[in-house]
Amino acid sequence: MKIMKLVIALLIMSLLTFSASAGTFIETFNGANLKAWQELVQNDEAPGSWEIVDNELHATSPDGWMRLLTIGDKKWRDYTIEFDVKPLEEHGRGNIAIAARIKKTQLVSWTIGDWLFLESSAICRGGNFHENRTILFHIKSHPPLPLGEWSTLKLAVKDGTYILWINDQKIMETGEPFVFKMAGVQEIKGKAGELLDFPTGGVGFGLSNYTARFDNIVITGDGVPNQGQLSVSSQAKLTTTWGNLKRF
Repeated sequence: MKIMKLVIALLIMSLLTFSASAGTFIETFNGANLKAWQELVQNDEAPGSWEIVDNELHATSPDGWMRLLTIGDKKWRDYTIEFDVKPLEEHGRGNIAIAARIKKTQLVSWTIGDWLFLESSAICRGGNFHENRTILFHIKSHPPLPLGEWSTLKLAVKDGTYILWINDQKIMETGEPFVFKMAGVQEIKGKAGELLDFPTGGVGFGLSNYTARFDNIVITGDGVPNQGQLSVSSQAKLTTTWGNLKRF
């Protein structure tokens, strides 16, 4: 009986420890500023435009270079990131992006759009954001996010596995076999293993060749600080300019 009580006590302690270490960070851009966020620009190009308008983040990337707004600790490991996005205008071939395991300029990203191919697709790749060489982990045909409509992107990161959902529909999971076919392009197929070269890091979201609105950023996981809450009522409008942001 004493042994059983000891086991139960240890289980309770471990659960309490896990609960204490896990947290949820929420950003709704309601009366907030962007000082906690950093912009990361592909190939170290010019910064994009980020401002809070009507309690939403209004962002523009004027060309094909990806611009990400990032946050988090380089020690973050397993977590989920979810946000709402409404593309307003596509300025050319571009993408909406979600990124994970960001450590300085190293990251893994998922893009939805037609930047690489004429046919719109969802692509997972990793590498150095300031270089043009990346590793392809997954690719599949997928329609672009509709203009003028809200979509929800969610990414779950656990060990070497990454799963992407769009509007609660699972789109891809690293490690799954994939085949990508398109007219005029050689068939791409493969099966990626665990992403061991990207074990920890922060998160981000962004765009290339798009103007879009972002809202309701929710990050949950071990080591993530508890901050913010989802609002059910509108608050005073606030505009925050790029001057409040830091850059790598």
